[in-house]
Amino acid sequence: MNTPFSFDGMLAFAFLSVLLLMGVGLRARVGFFQRFLVPSCLIGGVLGLVLMHTGVLGIESATIEAVAYHFFNISFISVGLTRNDNGSEHQVKKQMIKGPAWMALMQGLTFPMQAVLGGLLVILLGWFGVQLFPTFGFLVPLGFNEGPGQALSIGKVWEGVGFADAATIGLTFAAVGYFFAFFVGVPLVNQGIRRGRATFGPRQLPREFLTGILNRQGTAESAGRLTIHSGNADTLAFQSALVGGVYGITYGIIQFLGGFLPVDVASMLWGFFFFFGLGVALVVKWAMQRLNIQGLTDAGVQRRITGFSVDFLIVATVAAIELKIVWEYLLPISLIALVNGVMTTALVVYFGRRLSAYSLERTAAIYGVVTGTVSCGLLLLRIVDPDFKTPVAYELAVMNVFSLPVVGGCTVLVNGPLWWGWPLWVALLVFAGIMAVVLTLMKLMGLLNGASPHGSPGSPHQ
Repeated sequence: MNTPFSFDGMLAFAFLSVLLLMGVGLRARVGFFQRFLVPSCLIGGVLGLVLMHTGVLGIESATIEAVAYHFFNISFISVGLTRNDNGSEHQVKKQMIKGPAWMALMQGLTFPMQAVLGGLLVILLGWFGVQLFPTFGFLVPLGFNEGPGQALSIGKVWEGVGFADAATIGLTFAAVGYFFAFFVGVPLVNQGIRRGRATFGPRQLPREFLTGILNRQGTAESAGRLTIHSGNADTLAFQSALVGGVYGITYGIIQFLGGFLPVDVASMLWGFFFFFGLGVALVVKWAMQRLNIQGLTDAGVQRRITGFSVDFLIVATVAAIELKIVWEYLLPISLIALVNGVMTTALVVYFGRRLSAYSLERTAAIYGVVTGTVSCGLLLLRIVDPDFKTPVAYELAVMNVFSLPVVGGCTVLVNGPLWWGWPLWVALLVFAGIMAVVLTLMKLMGLLNGASPHGSPGSPHQ
């Protein structure tokens, strides 16, 4: 039957919504998912992956990818619009920065390491007759370190310059990263607790944390406050309108800039939509502060928009993976993902055990970040520090400020073979140089040998 309007976008949203609901239900009921703290969005995404390949839904993977791309951009814009109501900018100047600096440098170390390993394996496979696109291995740090949205966004742009199926390959690496975060990260954290490395000692996680469903009789955290009178407009509608307005401005900026650039370079700008969107959002937030109307925004509501976007992003990105493409590249994907997963784990554990304070907490947090997302890092941290008594959750937020120059720069440099015609070995040398610089900074800051290799908790004041 013909419909009077296009339903493609809304049907995709309805499909992802059902998957998320199924994920919530399974997390609440299945002990296996509770044991490894697998988030509902990842469970739903895997279910969607299976359903998409039955062929009975009639929803194209390209439609799901498009939805994921837009949710990824929205999440960054929402982060940029979120007010900081806890005064952390002032606190950063007063508190010790070793924790955030260590985690930022660890991210700055693992990103280029993953790029180097990925590139070297591409060269090695080429010697054995498996010819891959030069930037194939660079999808690993984009998927592991940056998350599925970044892998999808840049992968889609690379498809336009000859890298066939880059988006699906990037999403696959991101999914493998999530599996490392939970199915390797959770046992590692539990092992550290059993060995007495938790600063405040082990404590059983509350039932509601395991099931993912809050107790109706408990005290629930506020989702935000009203800033617009309900007789005028709904606060959620207003906060969402701010996101939509920034989205429209960002679209116009990229369209405008693209008119002055070669077609291939202009097309790559769309892969950095999230970056431009974040910048515009920060400008809008600054302008509202200058006009003294910042009270119209609410951090709680914006965080709900961010979380909403990330949940649907993860469901969509996993569901959009095309298994026939994964099967075609099964050998290089498996080899590159496994080597990077093992080496990333070894690197984080090695340096984490040499921290003089909050060793296990910081290790758990950064491991989740460099194999998944910041949300994964918080989930792993919650196992060892259920009540967030340590400052590591705060440090994880501050870390993003410190890591932006290195990680942001690396995100640009993965395009070196395409933008500047670098041979792959030149790009690998550049990433190796970044690793050397990061290690030097860690040495100068005294972050390499702060504790014995046994990783004792140490003083909680550093």
